[in-house]
Amino acid sequence: MLLEARDLRVGYGNIEALHGISFGIERGEIVTLIGANGAGKSSTLLALARLARPEAPTVTSGDILYAGKSILGVEPHDLVRKKMMALVPEGRHIFGNLTVQENLEMATYARRGEEAEKSVDTELVFTLFPRLRERRKQRSELLSGGEQQMLAVGRALMTGSDLIMLDEPSMGLAPVLMYEMFRALRRLNDQRGITILVVEQNARVALDFASRGYVLDTGEIIASGTSAELSSNPRVKKAYLGG
Repeated sequence: MLLEARDLRVGYGNIEALHGISFGIERGEIVTLIGANGAGKSSTLLALARLARPEAPTVTSGDILYAGKSILGVEPHDLVRKKMMALVPEGRHIFGNLTVQENLEMATYARRGEEAEKSVDTELVFTLFPRLRERRKQRSELLSGGEQQMLAVGRALMTGSDLIMLDEPSMGLAPVLMYEMFRALRRLNDQRGITILVVEQNARVALDFASRGYVLDTGEIIASGTSAELSSNPRVKKAYLGG
């Protein structure tokens, strides 16, 4: 397993958001977490990324393993510096007053001395998202919502991390941009072998994109399996696929 949660419980003060969930992701996989609003999907990603309060919940018990070793004591910036994982948060959180190019360069701060490698990664981002190449000198706050989401993904790629976690990447996107985004992510997985964990409320799109998935409901995993298995699960179909 590249990343594994074991009996993970997290909370915000006295409110428990995850009630002992366990799941894992193999290196090179695309895995999705689906569920309704308030199911605990974003809390899961924030806990895995080891972000601090008040942005993220506190881990109260259980463990998070990366390549078999606990990361509960690892600072979030060290996870990025060591190229272990990067989070594309809900809401994008790009630096609107900086240009596209400057946003991408900001993500490489911890990679000083790797100019050749960073140049390759910049070209990868622009190849995946040609719109960003066209707008590389434009202030990011002037980009469309879809272009800002592409930039948020590109910024995560610039960290050189083995695992990219995305929180609701399709939110607010027109269908054509949404599918363009997921096609680019699949190419990234196919060509570079980068592991992807995606949280999505659009269950149908998420299961089409991922090879495996887990279903979260009020802080508990209620179903898991391949995308085909989940798509044919009567409970999942009724609750999340409109069938």
